Amino acid sequence: MSKPLSPEVIAIVKRTAPIMQQHGLAITTRMYDRLFTDPKMKALFDNAGSAPGEQPKRLAAAILAYAQNVDNLSALHGAIERVAKRHVAAHIAPEHYGPVADALLPAIKDILGDAVDASILEAWKEAYWFLAEVLQNREKAIARP
Repeated sequence: MSKPLSPEVIAIVKRTAPIMQQHGLAITTRMYDRLFTDPKMKALFDNAGSAPGEQPKRLAAAILAYAQNVDNLSALHGAIERVAKRHVAAHIAPEHYGPVADALLPAIKDILGDAVDASILEAWKEAYWFLAEVLQNREKAIARP
């Protein structure tokens, strides 16, 4: 398991929760626009069985919940379990997390512009990879026969 998030990162992520509530859907919509320039990534999501337009809403809600509970992951246990099971069913692999980060972080900047500085983007990067590791560990456990 990676090192815990620092108090500074936690504070920044929690402080941005209202922004994520207000702009989360725009951010996730932009993220998928960026991500789906890669046909292989788009195919992963096409095969996930989500109704069109539902995935950005679902991800925006998940990002908000994470921002609000970044210091209390036990509150997200059920959500983490559901996401991990969906990822296993959709054949999401560890190598897919990088392209998502590469689409999400610039999407935050695209939508929020100058309201986002380097410290906020760095905090979200750390928080993203921390949660990615939590999910990947759970996905490995679920996929194990």
